[in-house]
Amino acid sequence: MLSTSVLVLNRLYQPVHVTSVRRAIILLYRGAAKAVDEQYQTFDFESWAELAVAIHEESIGTSSRRLRVPRVILLQAYDHLPRAKVRFSRLNIYARDRNTCQYCGRTPARAELNLDHIVPRSRGGLTTWENVVCSCVPCNLKKGGRTPDEAHMKLTRAPVRPRWTPFFRGPPRIGRFYSQWLPFLNTADLAYWNVELASE
Repeated sequence: MLSTSVLVLNRLYQPVHVTSVRRAIILLYRGAAKAVDEQYQTFDFESWAELAVAIHEESIGTSSRRLRVPRVILLQAYDHLPRAKVRFSRLNIYARDRNTCQYCGRTPARAELNLDHIVPRSRGGLTTWENVVCSCVPCNLKKGGRTPDEAHMKLTRAPVRPRWTPFFRGPPRIGRFYSQWLPFLNTADLAYWNVELASE
């Protein structure tokens, strides 16, 4: 339960991050955030802890009581939106391509995936969102230094630059969306990674 997801809002009620229940409770306890309930009421740690836990609600146990699990928290001092540009990184490409080989459609273990330049670098291909895809090792070896057409291979979908959402800043394993999140998300929101790759 402590590792499940909580939506983080900035002071202006805009989604900026997804964190764990463990981190959300710490932010509540330190006074850096308030919990938001289904009626959009906000609660500091003490008032949240005083709320009765209904049988149907998710909760965690402390040494003295049960505490409702917050699914949305509101940061008290942060009013910025993260920059809207998704960093061009290996893990963001894996996230965009859903850890799936863009040639054969298989989803092998992460260790069996790598990146492939659609137009090989030896042929002037650039390291950009539109020219790099996730590929399994066998497909990458089969394609070699050729274009997909030359290798008689087809991409499952054309690569594009992803749009930023709060989930590109959250944990990579978001198990599910919670109904409490819906009022704060738009329909286009749907996954973060960090180190930026050098683009040409």
